[in-house]
Amino acid sequence: MQVAQLTKYDKHNLKLEMVAVAPPQIADHEVLVKVTAAGVNPLDNLISRGEIKLLLPYKLPQTAGNEMVGIIEKVGKNVTNFKTGDRIFARLPLAKIGAFAEYVAVDAKALAKVPAYLSDIEAAAVPLTALTIMQAFELMNIQAGKTIFISGGTGGVGAMAVPLAKAKGLRVITNGNALNAERVLKLGADQFLDYKTQDYTQELSGVDYVLDTLGGAETEKQMSVMKKGGRLVSLRGMPNGEFAKRTGLPRWKQLLLGVAGHKYDKLATKYGVHYYFMNVESNGAQLQEVAEIFNQKQIKPSIDTVYPFEQVNEALEKVDRGHSKGKTVLTFSDVK
Repeated sequence: MQVAQLTKYDKHNLKLEMVAVAPPQIADHEVLVKVTAAGVNPLDNLISRGEIKLLLPYKLPQTAGNEMVGIIEKVGKNVTNFKTGDRIFARLPLAKIGAFAEYVAVDAKALAKVPAYLSDIEAAAVPLTALTIMQAFELMNIQAGKTIFISGGTGGVGAMAVPLAKAKGLRVITNGNALNAERVLKLGADQFLDYKTQDYTQELSGVDYVLDTLGGAETEKQMSVMKKGGRLVSLRGMPNGEFAKRTGLPRWKQLLLGVAGHKYDKLATKYGVHYYFMNVESNGAQLQEVAEIFNQKQIKPSIDTVYPFEQVNEALEKVDRGHSKGKTVLTFSDVK
C-alpha cells in the first residue's frame, strides 16, 4: 500500500515521501480501516517542522496524518462495538498517527460511527477539529448561557466551534474578514466583528470563555476582554507547566515547559484569568457525542479544497499558506 511519510524534520521543507509498505497488522483491540478520506491540518506541518517534537517525539520515518474516515475491513478479537463494513472516523491516537495511508490500524477506543448524512469528504473534516473544541470546552468547564469569544472564527476551527458552542447553549461571538460574516452567522454565531473595522478589545468585555486560535500578541488582547476568573484555551500559544502536569509529561519536561510558558501564566495572573494550552487526544466516546450533535443539528462542515492522495504535498502547502475557509481534505478513491 502507499503511505506518505515524514523522513526528516525540516523547518524549510514540508514535503512528505510517497512510500510503498506492507498493510498493517492489527492487535486484538484494533481494527483495520481502508481509508477513504483524510483531513489535512496545520498540526501536520508543525510535526514536519519539528516544532512540537518535545511533546510528540516521533521516531522517523513516520507515516503522517492525524484524522481520517474509512471503512472497517477487519476487527480484532477483543473489539465488540464495531464490525466489518462500518463507516467510521477518528482522530488517531497521538502515539500512533498515520492517516495518510491507504490502510491504517486503529485502536477501537478512538473510533466513532460517521453520521449517515455526511459524505466521506465532509466527515474527514470533523474528528481533530471537533475533538479539539470538545476538549477545550472541558477545560473551560463551560456552562450554558455564558459567553464565548472564538478568535479568528472564519476558518476550519471556527466553522466547527460555532455550531458546537451553540449546541452547548453558549452565546457565541467571533471575528474575522467581513466577507465571511454571513456564512459564520448562519452557523449560529450571535455576533460577528469585522477585524478590519472593529477592534474586539474595544467592543467586548466580561467574556466568560475564549478559544484562542491566533496566539502571539492576540492572546493577551483576548485576556483583556474576559471577566475575572474566565478561562482561555489557546490552540496557538505556548505549553506551560499546567499542561505538562495535566498530560503526565516527565518531571524535566514539566520544569522546561514551566519556564517556557511562564509568560502566559504571568499574563493570566495580570488579568485574573486562567490560561490553558492543549494538545487534542483521540477519544471515540467524545467523538460519538459530536456525531450525535451533528445528527441532531444537521451540521455541515466547511470544506475548502479537496486533493487526491497523490497530491498530499500540495495539500500541505495549501494549509501552510493559511486563509482557509474550511478544511483541506485528501481523498483515496472517487468519493463525493
